[in-house]
Amino acid sequence: MERRMSAMTAVDVALRFADRINTKDIDGVVALMTDDHRFIDSLDVEVVGREKIRHSWEEYFHIVPDYHIQVRKSIADGQLVVLLGFARGTYTRNGTLRPENAWETPAAWRALVRGERLAEWQVYADNEPIRRIMREYSA
Repeated sequence: MERRMSAMTAVDVALRFADRINTKDIDGVVALMTDDHRFIDSLDVEVVGREKIRHSWEEYFHIVPDYHIQVRKSIADGQLVVLLGFARGTYTRNGTLRPENAWETPAAWRALVRGERLAEWQVYADNEPIRRIMREYSA
C-alpha cells in the first residue's frame, strides 16, 4: 500500500519559511515565495517581487549575519498565519560579531499563504534595539 504525503498546512509553510531564514538559506526562502511576494517591514515599507526580496535578505544577512527567529506560538485562520515570538541578532559593519552589538526583541510575523508558498510576509517588531546600536556606530 502506497502512502501519500499530505499537503503542508499554512502553518507548516510559514514555519518552513522561518526555518529557511534561520539557516540563511536564501535560495530556500525565495523558493517558498510566490512570484508577486510582498515583504512588509515593521515601518510598513514594502518590497515586492522575489528577486528584489532576495537582494534585501542578502543585504540584511550581511549586517545581521546571525539573525534568528524564535517562534513560540502560531495562530492560523485559513491561509493567514500569525507567528509570535522573538527576533534576535548581532549588528555588524565589518563581519565581526561583538556581544555588545547583540539585540533581541519581541516580534510577530504575519504570513499569507497561497498554495504551498508565501504571498506575503509582514514583520511586527520594535527595531529600536538594533537602531540604537546602528546610531552608536554612526556617531
